[in-house]
Amino acid sequence: MFLNSPKPGPGSIAHPMVTRRCALLFALACGSLAIAQRARADVPDDFPHFIVPGHQAQMESLRALFWEHYSRRKGPASTLWDEWLSGSTLWPAVEDGNLMHDIRADWRAALSSRFIDNEGYVATHQHASIAHQHGWPFPFWAAGGNGAWGWHFSLKNVPPGWHGTQEKSQEGWTVQNGTDAGIENDAWNIRLSAPHTNVGAPPLNIDVLQAPFIQLRWRATGLDNAQPYLEWTTADEPEFTPRLRMYFTAIESNKIVYTMIPVYRQPKWTGRITALRIGFGNSKPGGTVGIQALFTQYDTRHNVNNQNFIMGCIQYFLWTQDVTFLREQIQRIRLALRYLMTECHGREQNCIVTPFVGHCGRTGLHRDADGNKISLPGRGIGNNYWDLLPFGRKDAYATMLYYAALRRMAELERLITDHPEWNVPGGPLRCDPDSLNRHADDVKANNRMFWNAETKRFTLGPDDDGKCWDFGFTFMNLEAVYYDFATAEQTDAIMSWIAGDRIVEGDTAQGADIYHWRFGPRSTTKRNVEYYGWYWPNPESIPWGGQVQDGGAVLGFAYHDLMARLKTRGPDDAWTRLQEIIEWYDDVRKAGGPREYYKDATRGSLQGCGKPGGLGIDCEFRESVLVPQVVIRGFLGLKPTATGFSVNPELPSTWSELTVDRIHLHDLVLTVGVTQSSITVTREGAASEPLHIELPPGPWTLHYLDHNGDVLRRINIPAGEGPAIVEVDWQDASTVRFNRKRSSPEREPLSRPTAADPLPTQEQLASAAQQPAYPRFHRLQACGPSPKIRAGHDLGWVSHNLSRCIRRE
Repeated sequence: MFLNSPKPGPGSIAHPMVTRRCALLFALACGSLAIAQRARADVPDDFPHFIVPGHQAQMESLRALFWEHYSRRKGPASTLWDEWLSGSTLWPAVEDGNLMHDIRADWRAALSSRFIDNEGYVATHQHASIAHQHGWPFPFWAAGGNGAWGWHFSLKNVPPGWHGTQEKSQEGWTVQNGTDAGIENDAWNIRLSAPHTNVGAPPLNIDVLQAPFIQLRWRATGLDNAQPYLEWTTADEPEFTPRLRMYFTAIESNKIVYTMIPVYRQPKWTGRITALRIGFGNSKPGGTVGIQALFTQYDTRHNVNNQNFIMGCIQYFLWTQDVTFLREQIQRIRLALRYLMTECHGREQNCIVTPFVGHCGRTGLHRDADGNKISLPGRGIGNNYWDLLPFGRKDAYATMLYYAALRRMAELERLITDHPEWNVPGGPLRCDPDSLNRHADDVKANNRMFWNAETKRFTLGPDDDGKCWDFGFTFMNLEAVYYDFATAEQTDAIMSWIAGDRIVEGDTAQGADIYHWRFGPRSTTKRNVEYYGWYWPNPESIPWGGQVQDGGAVLGFAYHDLMARLKTRGPDDAWTRLQEIIEWYDDVRKAGGPREYYKDATRGSLQGCGKPGGLGIDCEFRESVLVPQVVIRGFLGLKPTATGFSVNPELPSTWSELTVDRIHLHDLVLTVGVTQSSITVTREGAASEPLHIELPPGPWTLHYLDHNGDVLRRINIPAGEGPAIVEVDWQDASTVRFNRKRSSPEREPLSRPTAADPLPTQEQLASAAQQPAYPRFHRLQACGPSPKIRAGHDLGWVSHNLSRCIRRE
């Protein structure tokens, strides 16, 4: 019935219910290539360019892929995408239409308005349905059969296909101490003509496993200090009594309000419910209530929203340096983490234990002794993007993201400590960064509970019966490598399996067939016809590879594959895989786009835009924008920091250089170019403050260049044990270039000063040589207009112009 319903996630198909100069160089390099010419006609000139001499046609194809998915839906989506989309859409400096600033504003508004309940759960913010208002849009009560129940006087604002029921009249309802005012303005209206008005539903039979929540959609005026409640009866207690009751908050609104009543928390909500009654708790007459709907509700909340919200907020702050946002949101960010630690048992169990009713990790499909399939409504509800799969009660995927959030939160809390000038509040929710990192270590050490020693890969985690289901979940395993959740031994095993070097016996897809879809690995490598929520009852009716979560694939997550390959097998391996993706994308574009390329299903079937299929590429698959990020995050190795960025290039052997322009970082637009021995950064516009650049271990020579490329001044950066963090004070320079030196003397001589930069005295030189070692970088403090350099972890701060200042931590 819901085969062509719009889709919120990958499993709802078939729901059973460089500056202008760089741009010129680029144009000259690509002018003779037809594909590049078409792409230039389609992509705005001020959209970032990826420039690799000798590979420009491929880079332009990748840029076109980036633009296609960036431009289709710019900025934020629902909470589930906060981690994936924030870092992918915030950095392109597209001036046309003020887009680069509008996207920042959109992200700020979206993250600031994410609903967080009083306990710290972050809502999903997906589209409308009749499912849990803070959760995923399905399953909803009409998918449950016997034991679920609902009554809708109006279905206004519920998209077709997302309710599975029909509107009804008030026939069979009772009214006490009130007057039936009929159905009008999308609700059944009741006048509270006397104190203690209540309304009762017709006879019903509710299974509490299928009804952890009751939702009331209503409006009310004149309730004043009323104390409304929901009452019920059971077979054992057939009379209404205050013991079988749960109170909820009164409202004063002419618009419909959705109130969710968590009846599962009431011990008397047990067995079978035989009657429901709403008492409005009014102490006097005169109010009016309009009821739009009353219905049971599955708990469709997700256990990954908080992690993605936390990481999305941190990404936003690092790219924008919006300190006001950080001050405003820090307690919400901390509360979101505290929820994972407490309500999801992260601190106690060193893993995420899903607390929601029906999220038991067990399958919702069962076969009896005769082989007959039985659906078990209320069991096996999904926890995340992969919404058909139950995952474990102890959830590997949520735990992996929890681990990543702990690491990033530790970095953020340390930054807050190191920058008191930001004036970020502390308080009881503040987290000690060292404690967070120790906890993250424990979480990673605990990942063995998710590991299948036989197949040597991660499962989704143990269910309530202790069983771990393993269908070769490539997405889980590749992200575990990406987020450093996997150990070195686990990483080797994962990559050898997915790359096809290691065969897992019993898998449906082995070796080269794992990459059957060309653009990325199959989501799973073993046929799955048994492990789903009850709301996906006929998986065997769809062929292998015809469902995204059963042998299909999602383009966006090829990013994690590329980054995992770069991390473990090096840039040449990652570039080889990326070229295969680009070749596929060129074929798709020549055919007229993915809908044309896959229209006859001989190459695979597309899911999305209301259609079922096995491949997630366009429409609601917004994460496709991730794939090109391998250039800036991987090969360029650029990551934003609170005061600048770090850069650690990893170039394939056939790349002489890589340049990426139009990078919107803080208040600057940057072009960053790298070779095997140099890093060049050019800025557009005025720099309001110094920029801190973290480089790989030196030694380096820093050149400040003017607009003509002439050297203004030069500084030697000595080698240290670790990365060098350089404070770039632009002054009159528009470009800085770092050249790696071939030799690394124990102490580099000072660079030759310019006329404006007098020689230091002997006393100053001697003082500099006696600077003690300091093991930790704290905050930077300007002490004059010259740049300060910290090389590695064993040198103090020494300014280039020692006559001006010497800075020690």
